[in-house]
Amino acid sequence: MQYISTRNSNKRYTLTEAIQQGLASDGGLFIPESFPKIDLADYNIEMSYIEFSEMLLKQYFKEDKLNFKLKEICKNAFCFPVPTVKINHNVEMLDLCKGPTLSFKDFGAKFLAECVNHISTNKKSTIMVATSGDTGSAVASAFYKKENTQVIVLFPKGKISKKQEKQITCWGKNILPLAVHGTFDDCQRLVKQAFQENWWQHTMNISSANSINIGRLLPQMTYYAYTSFQYYFKNNKPVGFIVPTGNLGNATAAFWAKEMGFPIREISLSTNANRVISDYLDSGIFSPRTSLTTLANAMDVGNPSNFERLTKLFPEKENFLKNISAISVSDDQIEQTIINIYNKYDKIICPHTATAFFAKEYKSDDSWIVVSTADPCKFDDIIEPIIRKKIPIPQQMQELLNKETKNWEVQADLKDIEEISRQYFF
Repeated sequence: MQYISTRNSNKRYTLTEAIQQGLASDGGLFIPESFPKIDLADYNIEMSYIEFSEMLLKQYFKEDKLNFKLKEICKNAFCFPVPTVKINHNVEMLDLCKGPTLSFKDFGAKFLAECVNHISTNKKSTIMVATSGDTGSAVASAFYKKENTQVIVLFPKGKISKKQEKQITCWGKNILPLAVHGTFDDCQRLVKQAFQENWWQHTMNISSANSINIGRLLPQMTYYAYTSFQYYFKNNKPVGFIVPTGNLGNATAAFWAKEMGFPIREISLSTNANRVISDYLDSGIFSPRTSLTTLANAMDVGNPSNFERLTKLFPEKENFLKNISAISVSDDQIEQTIINIYNKYDKIICPHTATAFFAKEYKSDDSWIVVSTADPCKFDDIIEPIIRKKIPIPQQMQELLNKETKNWEVQADLKDIEEISRQYFF
């Protein structure tokens, strides 16, 4: 298996090269040159999640030097449960919030960190990551104290929850958290800009842990594949997924799993008031814009990077529209959905998960799995006033809350980031 850029299919890369570079030299995103088709008979219902994931991913690691470490990588990365919770007769919830930082980002971040840890290098590499909330904490946790790796986390100052910020800024050592005076899109732009500059490329040996990195997306396919397989075995029919999304990485992983042939009937997306995808589906015109601040802050993205990967999967506009649907959800609708789900099912959900539950009300009466992307305790300042109930704090969160924090503020300027990075790492 080799990898190509979304902007140039002529040059081939190994998986290791794609992970190390993060972003292709032409500015494109790495994708597999093809998607292997699976035979469901090769998978066993008794397989553990780790065993299932290894079997799925080995096709993408084939002929790469990381192939011999895949079993160990899966074992170390997928060390927490992946439960589904029955909501009613035709709706289940996939709970992806049981990892060390309580969000779905832990799957991709821990997997990527294990891969990077096994890639031999003669000098330190620098992971620069932009976050709209949960990515930064997952990456910081996954790479904390990893040898030969230093991490710079860019987050928009004042635009993430207090607990999200706490999770990003409590590490120290090889983790540098930077509060950027700007939006998530500014943070993402700075990361992409750094990839084009010599100092970051050659002195800092830059790579990324955002969903632009192929090492993040490949492991995210596993929970869609595993859950759809389990559902199909038990119910003898494929299931649909409703995926909350901002930068489209999690959504892209779901479509990749479906492309491989796993029993997924359809995939529907939910977004917050940043309705770039919904508008594209309505008009056929992709029009990036400045992101809006919403209650579902991790989805506050006005120029989703992985749109480029989705358009490579569905290059014809008609095919794109045929395969992808999306619903945009306002803050008022998020609040009301949180109340409704709590009152009806005694279930507390985060604002991002609420967008998916809202979208379900507009879908068919077929079977659906709603994807839960973050633990509600990370958004207690939003949720508790709505449901008038204290949210339990899981042990993972309490341990991080007890740690000291420190961060640096910067303007949305790469020169500022370079100056602080020189002071911190040299």
